[in-house]
Amino acid sequence: MNWDQIEGKWKQFTGRARERWGKLTDNDWETIAGKKDQLVGRIQERYGVAKAEAEKQADEWSRALKHSEPEKHAAARL
Repeated sequence: MNWDQIEGKWKQFTGRARERWGKLTDNDWETIAGKKDQLVGRIQERYGVAKAEAEKQADEWSRALKHSEPEKHAAARL
């Protein structure tokens, strides 16, 4: 899923993001607001990882969202 879509549906995705990055605070989530650069920066700060690793984690998470969306829509049709 691209980051424009994530930003537009941020409230729907924050639960999944919180599961993935539990060290981020409520204030962090408000600041991030679906923006990849903000998420990457907060992952770096809270987890002490390099920018490349934080970007990798964010990209993997966004790809996982893309793969889970069709399943969600299929279940809703049943």
